[in-house]
Amino acid sequence: MTQPLLDVVAIGNAIVDIMAPCEDSLIAELGMTRGGMTLIDTAQAHELYERMGPAREISGGSAANTLAGLAALGARCGFIGQVADDQLGEVFAHDIRAGGIAFATPARAGDPPTARCLIFVSPDGQRTMNTYLGASQFLPAAAVDLDLIASASILYLEGYLWDPEEPRAAMRAAIAAARDAGRKVAFTLSDGFVIARHGDDFRALIDAGQIDILFANEAELAALTGLDDFQAGLDALSPKVPVLVVTRSEKGAVAVAQGAISRVDAEPVSHVVDTTGAGDLFAAGFLFGHVRAMNMEQCLRLGAICAAEVISHYGARPEADIRALAGLIT
Repeated sequence: MTQPLLDVVAIGNAIVDIMAPCEDSLIAELGMTRGGMTLIDTAQAHELYERMGPAREISGGSAANTLAGLAALGARCGFIGQVADDQLGEVFAHDIRAGGIAFATPARAGDPPTARCLIFVSPDGQRTMNTYLGASQFLPAAAVDLDLIASASILYLEGYLWDPEEPRAAMRAAIAAARDAGRKVAFTLSDGFVIARHGDDFRALIDAGQIDILFANEAELAALTGLDDFQAGLDALSPKVPVLVVTRSEKGAVAVAQGAISRVDAEPVSHVVDTTGAGDLFAAGFLFGHVRAMNMEQCLRLGAICAAEVISHYGARPEADIRALAGLIT
């Protein structure tokens, strides 16, 4: 096995987040599930955009957000994802490259346009997301750079992207390439709706030993295992993956590695502005610690620090110097 050139290569939705504050009454009026993520079509995207207040456009996408955090911590990263040949596609490509992340997936000509996520942020910082997948759901297997994947210590996959058929095939090819190269595969379950639709696929990947690091939150753990009791879910799933990481919001996070359990509390936050990207940045901190051979508690603590930073402002990518916050040597 050759020495890796990159720390993490991720495959995910290439999305531009469009974010606006709102009252919970608007969420109820529009029939949205507060705090959830719903896939929407073109007509719904236009309708919801018209109902939003003044908004900000910030490049997002779960796996891309994680890479932004990793790169800010000093990791060497690459991203594979599909944008359209349009203005939002240019915005996304500029932002991710400006963050020092390698991105060479060719833009897709014609419709549909680049994906966007309409995010309604409640007064308490809770985000309600409505995602139009657009061009991102047409990532072909041919666009997956197998050499790039083989060059990285970890392949990181976003569960959201498992939903469309074409990128699902691309991700399966990427898993095979990573395993052939002796690299690790990390996977985030992303959301309960994804598990409801593809839980059998995820359980099959886990049972086949294809996942080395699995990220979930409490609700996703329950959905995947069918067990509402948190400890029972941990006990059922942790023997099946080398590293299981479960976030618990204000209750902190837990990691189980080869039967050893580590826990950390959540980092204190004076004011939660927007919870968008909390899980993504937690994964960034944890993965950075992992590729730097830190112990599980250190990895969890780094994840908690990164998550706390991102929920203290709008947007799912870090704004403060998270290396300094984490006490890392510059």
